[in-house]
Amino acid sequence: MDHSVREAALTLLMEVGYRGLSVDAIARSAGSNRAAVYRRWPSLPALVLDALATRLGEVRAPDTGCTICDLSDAIKLHLNIFRRLPPDSLASLLADCNATPALRETFMGSLFRPPRAAVAQVLDTAIARGDLREDTNRDLLLDLLASLVHYRALFAHAPTTDDDVEDAVHALLRGVAVDYEQLVAISKAKTGDPLIHHRHVGLESRDAAEPGSRTSAAVIDTASPPAVRNAGE
Repeated sequence: MDHSVREAALTLLMEVGYRGLSVDAIARSAGSNRAAVYRRWPSLPALVLDALATRLGEVRAPDTGCTICDLSDAIKLHLNIFRRLPPDSLASLLADCNATPALRETFMGSLFRPPRAAVAQVLDTAIARGDLREDTNRDLLLDLLASLVHYRALFAHAPTTDDDVEDAVHALLRGVAVDYEQLVAISKAKTGDPLIHHRHVGLESRDAAEPGSRTSAAVIDTASPPAVRNAGE
């Protein structure tokens, strides 16, 4: 029964949004009944969180040796959660969970911490590898990267595309990378693997192929990277 109820909850969530959901409708769609659902899940938010967490599965930090690629893909782990939700759903679900400390903790443990930890692991690996400056404020950088996803998911004023993610990664790396040009070169050299690096052919190539791209010149101009500030300056 658990699988059919979770699937019914996710299907209806996409069809009617979180505010349109009810335990009765989920039970009917799953071929079950209200009492049976409540015996397994104490509330509608608990059921939705369980269904989303099960769909998300285990979050693994990418590690291909390419900092640009790995950061982009790790951030998209956040997106994989929120792209499954109608625009109003995340804010409504969080509001319901905030009323109960245990539900809020489940929300954070299911939808927030796992992808955040994956991005953090990529940043730690990049710092240890010498790709990012030793004086990088890792926690601040982590929040800056994640905020692109969370801000748009909560307020639903604009979608977050894969190009948006990669633009953000390039923009931030220009400020914290030890050698930004070298990271771009590594990313371009990895394009031979179509399963991992097919997107990272260089922002210049993407813009040439897509007239009218919104990517700013400040992000894609790799000819004159900003001066790197040494640790302790």
